[in-house]
Amino acid sequence: MDHGVSLITTVAAAFGVALILGFIAERIKVPALVGYLVAGIIIGPASPGFVADVNIASQLSEIGIMLLMFGVGLHFSPADLLAVKRLAVPGAIVQMGCAALLGIGLASWWGWSFGAALVFGLSLSCASTVVLLKSLEARNLLDTMNGKIAVGWLVVQDLVTVMVLVLLPALAGILGSHTAVANSSSLWSTIGQTLLQVTAFIVLMLVVGRRLLPWMLWQVARTGSRELFTLSVIATAIGIAYGAAELFKVSFALGAFFAGSVMRESEFSHRAAEESLPLRDAFSVLFFVSVGMLFDPSVLVDKPLHVLGVVTIILLGNSIPAATLVLVFKYPLNTALTIAASLAQIGEFSFILAGLGKSIGLLPAEGVNLILAGALISIALNSFVFTAISPFRRWILDRSALARRLEVNLDPYAELPMTTERKYLEGQVVLVGYGRVGRRIAKALDERGIPYVVAEQNREVVEDLRKNGRAAVSGNAGDPAVLIQAHIANAAMLVVATPDTINVRQMAETARTLNPAIEIILRTHNEEESVLLHNEGIGSVFFGEEELAKGMTSHVLDRFAPGTTSNTAHSH
Repeated sequence: MDHGVSLITTVAAAFGVALILGFIAERIKVPALVGYLVAGIIIGPASPGFVADVNIASQLSEIGIMLLMFGVGLHFSPADLLAVKRLAVPGAIVQMGCAALLGIGLASWWGWSFGAALVFGLSLSCASTVVLLKSLEARNLLDTMNGKIAVGWLVVQDLVTVMVLVLLPALAGILGSHTAVANSSSLWSTIGQTLLQVTAFIVLMLVVGRRLLPWMLWQVARTGSRELFTLSVIATAIGIAYGAAELFKVSFALGAFFAGSVMRESEFSHRAAEESLPLRDAFSVLFFVSVGMLFDPSVLVDKPLHVLGVVTIILLGNSIPAATLVLVFKYPLNTALTIAASLAQIGEFSFILAGLGKSIGLLPAEGVNLILAGALISIALNSFVFTAISPFRRWILDRSALARRLEVNLDPYAELPMTTERKYLEGQVVLVGYGRVGRRIAKALDERGIPYVVAEQNREVVEDLRKNGRAAVSGNAGDPAVLIQAHIANAAMLVVATPDTINVRQMAETARTLNPAIEIILRTHNEEESVLLHNEGIGSVFFGEEELAKGMTSHVLDRFAPGTTSNTAHSH
């Protein structure tokens, strides 16, 4: 291969083969990403014929991860992470610990050293944010409570993994590496330095970046140049990710995530997300192709039982502890199954950990190959795992009394206290969702003294509302039991203030069955869905862009009302 055009050759081959196999995969009802992974195997060094440049493909895939995490940050603010911290922080730590222990036990049984087993176990505990986001976006779950918990969980995983990546070289000598020397003073110095660097980066982004980045985006937007705006978005995502890695030793992915989360404060955040979407999709394809290129299929023949053990830990060792902990925290069975499916795969951080473990003399080459095999198989299966959530939930509810009790949810916040005033039980408004729109509606109701009950999936939000003397119940309002606990039978109005309309018909059906005279108000961001819901006569539907246009039009027409001169209009 001519090294002068290796970049072009690699990109052309990756996109071309991925397009063909992705198309074939979709036609046979298999997720397209499976086609991308197979494309990587075909153009990788383990297959005969043309071999693309693995190093270039890996670097290009890093750009995809940066842009993807930047997009997540644009939709997931620090406030969202704090809202799920009580579940995501202990959940991620416990889940990673369980999976790592299983991996350590399996590798030790194979006769590996403790250092190799530790790196191996940790590598099996890190789910791929790229794969998770693709799965959530494909099912319109990214903006739901379950989606936010899953993303928050993986952000905590990433933070923990960053600490491991920085500390591992210092610990290499203690763990038995022949290429490193143990030094306790160096270890504690590294730990202290790491904590200071990560803290400094987060503080810098939340204090300085939170003001600087929205201001910068506004200044670029004022030029009216679409090219400059797109360039500023991409430059910010990649520039901050690179700077975070170079100056603060934070991963590219985490740096890009925080860049997006602080830029979310800008009024142009939605436009920034749209402008970066095409590049994000293109480079995420390269990520999957690069994973396939690293995989050596011979391990499936040489070590089939080893591969089976790895895949079992990834699918069950991550999922079962996570689902159990979610249920312990009194979240519904559906949330537990969604989180379990989200964690039933490994990806980019696992590859980074495995590569570092090999480079410092801890992890054998066999370990890297097994991790890649596990990643490839689990990524290919993840879409099917998500698809299996609903039928598995129905199956287990039909056969398990324990599952039915969990579905009923014994959470004390799942029903109103016995001391709730009567005004919240009759003629009240049932407000589904307490996000940005829900909070504004609630504030307006408070100002006019109109009683309401909030139905919200985030248990922590409900807990805070109760502490402030508000009537609220915890749970997914798509479940009839939640609306019943909100006393929908005697309510005057049901207001669905969340953009998630997957369960709207179930909510409306429950409300109409229990209270035929109730008025129903719905929110949607999709014009086609708005028309469909309106035609079905479910209730009054408010489409975001349409309502914005009505408000702006009303403002313009008020300025030109009869009896108003053009000069008067201009004076306003």
